[in-house]
Amino acid sequence: MLIQVILLVAIGWVAVVLNRSTADARHQAIRRLLLVAFIVGAAASVLFPSILSWLANLIGVGRGADLLLYGLVIAFLSFIATSFRRMSRMQSQLTALARELTLARAALVDRGVVPDVAGPDAPTLGSPAVSSDDPRDD
Repeated sequence: MLIQVILLVAIGWVAVVLNRSTADARHQAIRRLLLVAFIVGAAASVLFPSILSWLANLIGVGRGADLLLYGLVIAFLSFIATSFRRMSRMQSQLTALARELTLARAALVDRGVVPDVAGPDAPTLGSPAVSSDDPRDD
């Protein structure tokens, strides 16, 4: 029963992390402290497996290996949540960058600094930049 409460709280914590901004230094420090705690806990479970079994029995899990598995599931869910947030943030930044680049290019075209290549003969990504009558094609 206790392990179920602990796991549900941990899953709820992952859900909160998923819906919360984690860009400031305080959240980064908390993540680093949790990483250090995980490393110390993992080392302790390797060096003293009986402590892990004792802790598992204390909270209602049959074996220490099961407790370790539950912990790894929570860690994996946390990783997925933070990776999702990071990828969403990167996608937003990439979209903003593409918009800025398009607007900057349009401003340069309006000033006549660069030619307008948006016509039907405009080169596309992956098309060769060299014309077919170039001697290097031979």
